[in-house]
Amino acid sequence: MEGDVMDKLDSMAAVSDFDPIAGSVPATKVEITVSCRNLLDKHTFSKSDPLVVLYTQGVETKQWREFGRTEVIDNTLNPDFVRKYILDYFFEEKQNLRFDVYDIDSKSPDLAKHPSDIDQDFLGQVFCTLGEIVGSPASRLEKPLGGIPGKKCGTIILSVEELGNCREVATMQFCAHKLDRKDFFGKSDPFLVFYRSNEDGTFTICHKTEVVKNTLNPVWQAIAIPVRALCNGDFNRAIKAEVYDWDRDGSHDFIGEFTTSYRDLSRGQSQFNVYEVVNAKKKIKKKRYINSGTVTMLSFAVESEHTFLDYIKGGTQIHFTVAIDFTASNGNPSQSTSLHYMNPYQMNAYAMALKAVGEIIQDYDSDKMFPALGFGAKLPPDGHVSHEFPLNGNIENPYCNGMEGILEAYHQSLKTVQLYGPTNFSPVVNHVAKYAAAVQDGSQYFVLLIITDGVISDMAQTKEAIVNAAKLPMSIIIVGVGHAEFDAMVELDGDDIRISSRGKLAERDIVQFVPFRDYMDRTGNHVLSMARLAKDVLAEIPEQLILYMKNRGIKPCPLPPPKKEPGPEDQDHTHPYLSPTPTPI
Repeated sequence: MEGDVMDKLDSMAAVSDFDPIAGSVPATKVEITVSCRNLLDKHTFSKSDPLVVLYTQGVETKQWREFGRTEVIDNTLNPDFVRKYILDYFFEEKQNLRFDVYDIDSKSPDLAKHPSDIDQDFLGQVFCTLGEIVGSPASRLEKPLGGIPGKKCGTIILSVEELGNCREVATMQFCAHKLDRKDFFGKSDPFLVFYRSNEDGTFTICHKTEVVKNTLNPVWQAIAIPVRALCNGDFNRAIKAEVYDWDRDGSHDFIGEFTTSYRDLSRGQSQFNVYEVVNAKKKIKKKRYINSGTVTMLSFAVESEHTFLDYIKGGTQIHFTVAIDFTASNGNPSQSTSLHYMNPYQMNAYAMALKAVGEIIQDYDSDKMFPALGFGAKLPPDGHVSHEFPLNGNIENPYCNGMEGILEAYHQSLKTVQLYGPTNFSPVVNHVAKYAAAVQDGSQYFVLLIITDGVISDMAQTKEAIVNAAKLPMSIIIVGVGHAEFDAMVELDGDDIRISSRGKLAERDIVQFVPFRDYMDRTGNHVLSMARLAKDVLAEIPEQLILYMKNRGIKPCPLPPPKKEPGPEDQDHTHPYLSPTPTPI
């Protein structure tokens, strides 16, 4: 074990490189509650005895698998089921769900039959995504049941709650006493590494402290770790801590280890949280060996942090805008070599990237109306070059209806505009930033997807635009298509080095860049390619949204205001783009 860990640690240049969030942190767990209203009545002398079965769908196989069942409730057409479904929730994935409702006390309750057989026990079904339930007002989705031609099957009501331990963060501080001396000319440079145990007995790294130089009695700074990252909800599960002596070349020396559990840690400063640091190899070799020092907990606190789901449930809407590159380097759209070529049998890379990201984000925008922009083209009738034109040709209202509406506007614009150049990003970034600047109260968050084939022409202006946008409720996703060198794009993605402009650092990292070619499935499975792409580019959005809210001290609304049907007088307030033009930043 020691050797394995040493190999892992050898590959890390410095302790500060470790990012616990980017590690394998367990998913947010959510609980789905199910109710039905006005179900079909299959009985003559009593009412139906309903049960609901949840099926989930695999990304690759598209097979539906049974996930779980509610209990059966006798003699009712309006059941409120007690048994919940607990699922892992991923914002960045399209998690397809199917709910089938059955009357269970008939003579042949064969749930394996396909609903299309209209088995006498089948009462209806509904398809949705987990994001659709989460993104509904108060995370409560009501949908009509279907599946039986010509019959009204009633409705199903699905509510999502985040499980409590997903939001808790433990803050702890440790010190050590009389650790082994590992450096020949001095003392040790110790640091602590925490691992949580997995179901299969393996361990996953979940946090690493800073290095305290030249001491055998270090006092480490307080650390904050999400409780689910420490124990994934099992308070008795083993947590292992290892102590190392840091070496500049990465060959950190193992001092020793101890095990604990979240239940023990939560007891705080006490005799339960003083641990002997033991080096098993040393213990075997030396008969009089006792330990390699002790580690003591100095303080422990746990608090609940607001989560992404708290904000979504409180009514925060995610506004999605797409900007598509219409520069001449894409090639003539009428030729099959062009990145904009419309193959009747297959989507091009632009359409695939748009659909992959958009189909997930659309669940968090209540009206599914999205502005779509183009840049780098000459526009009719006078041939002027524009870097922020509406794909639907309507400057007053650039909104398209759903993903299909955007794709249709994209196809149409290819027939009317002339591909030109250069590749300027700053106009579309500033365009969206202008609207984000007008609503900084946490009620709305903007995601701009830029799909491009080329090397950026206005790097200095784009950096400045991104640094300014980092103060706003906004994130930017850049997908590079084609085979160009995208080295400059990596600079915009602040994962390694935070972007700056004129000596000013961006307040947050809000840009995620990926080249689409990295996600193309070798077997040509485009569904898989799109799922992989979406997973990577969307994974950072929840954390970016939370950080914006945290920096501004914005708490989630407890519940959204009661739903009101929009009338004509509400037209101007439905979309930020249709509101009175805000002052540009």
